[in-house]
Amino acid sequence: MSASPVVPLVPFRLASWPSPLEPMPRLARHLGLADDALWIKRDDIGGVGGGGNKLRKLEYSLAAARAQGAQALVTVGAAQSNHARLTAAAGARVGLPVVLVLAGNPEPAPEGNLVLDALFGARLVWAGDADAATLEARALAEVQALGNEGITAALIPFGGSSVIAAQGYVEAGQELLTQAPDLAQVVVAVGSGGTMAGLVHALGAPRVLGVDTGAVPDPDAAVRALLDGLGGTAFTAPLQIRHDQVGAGYSHLTEPVRRALQLIARQEGIVLDPVYTGRAFAGLLAALDDGSLARDQRIVFLHSGGLPGLFGHPQRRTLGD
Repeated sequence: MSASPVVPLVPFRLASWPSPLEPMPRLARHLGLADDALWIKRDDIGGVGGGGNKLRKLEYSLAAARAQGAQALVTVGAAQSNHARLTAAAGARVGLPVVLVLAGNPEPAPEGNLVLDALFGARLVWAGDADAATLEARALAEVQALGNEGITAALIPFGGSSVIAAQGYVEAGQELLTQAPDLAQVVVAVGSGGTMAGLVHALGAPRVLGVDTGAVPDPDAAVRALLDGLGGTAFTAPLQIRHDQVGAGYSHLTEPVRRALQLIARQEGIVLDPVYTGRAFAGLLAALDDGSLARDQRIVFLHSGGLPGLFGHPQRRTLGD
């Protein structure tokens, strides 16, 4: 049985919506599609901190935190976490200190998102070789330590994904339907699950194709749990999530992803990142090849951002090869 619908929040706006929906006619022709068959939803542009899908989630998470009297924010992520970077930016926007608990160890010469984390004034706590449970425990310890100092801190989960945060992508799905009423499929990267869950809630499972990035062990379960929490509708249709683009792991640049990054860059001048949007676009190309995406209907690729992470990726210098 689904949970009761979540109580609506008034989001704290961190970006200007709606984000643009743009055609990619040159790339469409290259792929053998009609000029108006392939579109891109530009959630990568606008807003604080360099933009990205995490802003839609943070608008709701931040509203909830402020309503609960939070005086600081704590969150977790990988070293090059886009969510961590945007949490730092959101905290700066509203004047709340931010603690980022990151997997790994300090880098002698920070790059990519780490440069921006510091620029936004976040305090970094390195957790070493930590799994998700260890990261969460370390973050809870930071929340407790702040509490001992008389500072109420809100813990924002990995990837910013919670039932509250997923409302940001329910809103985005409704926005997309207004822009493209004839939408057949939207293709999106699946990390912690909140983006896909919100889109499925708004559009229905048959119209949302997720591409697993390897960020969590069971993305199907993560998305389903968030859908159950959103409530209000019985979701009986199976989720569509491809698992064929993870390769050797979350941080590894696969050859299909390399080709996908080069293709969209050289056909449309658009930059994707190697972990999330690159995998999602490689999944879109694979779905066109195997026929699981119809070639005669409107396809929208959700560009969820992540550009700073490209500059911190260990294989970035091979992308021009």
